[in-house]
Amino acid sequence: MSTTLEAPSLRRPGHLFIGGTWQAPADGGGIDVMAPFNEQVFARVGEAGRADIDAAVAAARRAFDEGPWPRLRPAERAAKLLEVAAQMEKRAEDLASAYTNQVGMPHRIAQMSGGGAIALVRYFAGLGETFPFEDVRPCPQGGIAVVVREPVGVAVCIAPWNAPLHTMLLKVIPALLAGCAVIAKPSPETPIDALILAECIEAVGLPEGVFSVVTAGRDVSDYLMRHESVDKVSFTGSTTVGRHIASVCGERMTRFTMELGGKSAAIVLDDISVPDAVAAMMPHIVLLAGQQCAALSRVLVSRKRRNELVEAMAAAMRHVPVGDPYDAATLMGPLIAQRQLDRVNGYIAQGTREGARLVTGGGRPRGLERGFFIEPTLFTDAENSMVFCREEIFGPVAAVITYDDEEQAIRIANDSPYGLSGGIFTQDKERAYAIARRVRTGNITQNGRIIDFTLPYGGFKLSGLGREGGPEGLDAFTEVKTVFLPTPPAHLTAAS
Repeated sequence: MSTTLEAPSLRRPGHLFIGGTWQAPADGGGIDVMAPFNEQVFARVGEAGRADIDAAVAAARRAFDEGPWPRLRPAERAAKLLEVAAQMEKRAEDLASAYTNQVGMPHRIAQMSGGGAIALVRYFAGLGETFPFEDVRPCPQGGIAVVVREPVGVAVCIAPWNAPLHTMLLKVIPALLAGCAVIAKPSPETPIDALILAECIEAVGLPEGVFSVVTAGRDVSDYLMRHESVDKVSFTGSTTVGRHIASVCGERMTRFTMELGGKSAAIVLDDISVPDAVAAMMPHIVLLAGQQCAALSRVLVSRKRRNELVEAMAAAMRHVPVGDPYDAATLMGPLIAQRQLDRVNGYIAQGTREGARLVTGGGRPRGLERGFFIEPTLFTDAENSMVFCREEIFGPVAAVITYDDEEQAIRIANDSPYGLSGGIFTQDKERAYAIARRVRTGNITQNGRIIDFTLPYGGFKLSGLGREGGPEGLDAFTEVKTVFLPTPPAHLTAAS
């Protein structure tokens, strides 16, 4: 693969953004950032140690306890966030290149996703005018009650590597709008987006200590979220790590929300054509090389239509262009790292051992000697009890599972430790809605998979706790206080 990468256009490479200033890591450490499609190290960023974490938390604590940010009106904070969006717009190509270079997302898709990220910032800023930060209610015992939503405090925002900018913004922007002081901790594989965001926030000039970015490995991340001055942890990542964070936060009642793994089912009913179902389903299996927590990895089809669906899916998978993400024809890039390639290969071998039949894929695409590439992979003759049908693979691997009737399809969809997303493929919206209400999952779509972060997103069971996106995503960074008064305060009387 001939693509040669340039170092990202960071103003202070190798530095951490702590409390509003760029600082060299106290221990002098660094993290190499590798492009997964050609295995080229194209950047080196600073690596935070415990002393850097202590400095970032102390700055955030001061900013929240003593600084002006939590005491501004929500509309004033929203105005600053709109300025951040404007700065991000100026850096749109840098952000798109960061996504492609770090994750291997096809560049044309990365460029489109940048507009969505900026729109997300503007959406949350708009909530500054409409969100019920103060809600006057009658009190049955006389007078009124003002139900106030106040910022939760110092918030740690931990984002994964698969969609590093969007997942970080889903945490950082509502936390800032709520009035929190924020410490952002990106994945060590994908730190560039967060550092560009720090430069955008620096340009806007938030008060000292309100925002920090600490790039670090997993041991230091554990130290950060255990810190006694942290009030809230928001995490997106694996269920294994999420369980650990939940146990740590539970020890001292640190607030937390988390969006974790998934093993989502696509229920294909008999009234939809197989070509239509496959066309609607395929992007949600292979996009981002299947490294999506909401991937439609279990495909449920009636026994009589299994062969037709399997043939159509296999044909579609064989025609997915895999390769250089800077090639405009590419639809699917690589997995993130060798360890992830090993993981996916392990699950493919597991499926074969368990008796499922490999229909297509399962190997390295021809002509791609470097990079962590794997073919889109399809199994049939799968049973929902098989390990590779129950555990999250996080790769472009789908298993076709048959059902005898609609009731069995719903039982299979629900027979999972996860409950994040799903799809119902049918021409009948009434039937789709009725089935959707019975599937235990946080998000479900007729004839596709929609993720819209102006609406709540999250999961049931091991897929997480709480919601991101929409007003619910802002509410997650607030505490509720009830103030009893004889009559409303003057500013609320005037507002009404």
